[in-house]
Amino acid sequence: MYVTLPDAPAVSTHAAPLPGRLVQTTTSSRRAETALFRAGDAATALYGIAAGVVRLSRVMENGRRQIIAFGYPGDVVGFPVAGRHTCDGDTLTPVRLVAYPARILDCPSLDPDLHAYLLDAALREIGGMQDHFLMLGRKSATERVASFLSVLARRAGRQVDGRLTLSLPMSRTDIADFLGLTTETVSRVLTHLRQCRVIGLETVHTVTVDSPDALDCIAEGR
Repeated sequence: MYVTLPDAPAVSTHAAPLPGRLVQTTTSSRRAETALFRAGDAATALYGIAAGVVRLSRVMENGRRQIIAFGYPGDVVGFPVAGRHTCDGDTLTPVRLVAYPARILDCPSLDPDLHAYLLDAALREIGGMQDHFLMLGRKSATERVASFLSVLARRAGRQVDGRLTLSLPMSRTDIADFLGLTTETVSRVLTHLRQCRVIGLETVHTVTVDSPDALDCIAEGR
């Protein structure tokens, strides 16, 4: 999940192909805080997320980290460059994954439907990255946090006792490293949004969106 524009499609409009239709796929479950792959590893598979949340990140030589994206159900993670993973992939929650063999990217004839599905996922990732660059370069700290919550509400929000509720499995530091902010700034903005009655902070990992329209307006700089 990138911080996309409000009207951008969050998930594929193509139905996922049936597992094992022409190319053998495997389904597996992983525990929270488990490494799926590391930057530089040979990429033998791509992973479709059926349940749970995956964090994608890069770490510089000096130890500074950038969160690239959070993978949610409907996303495909692990796209390689020159046959190798370009970032670290770690589970934030227990996850259920469908592994697609990476060789399908170079041999579409093996399963045209699966290749089309993965191509669509890759193109959506590129579009999401472009929107994310726009956010990092042009939005204020408050707009970035509001954008993050707004997109997450569309992707993973659920109604609990009549309130739109978000589960945040990532830490404040994860959010900061995703939005190009400090942990202190993220905490300060969340508190400000709560004081403005735009959101509620139920727990460290649970947020309610009390005014979705106001949140969208802030995210869009209006």
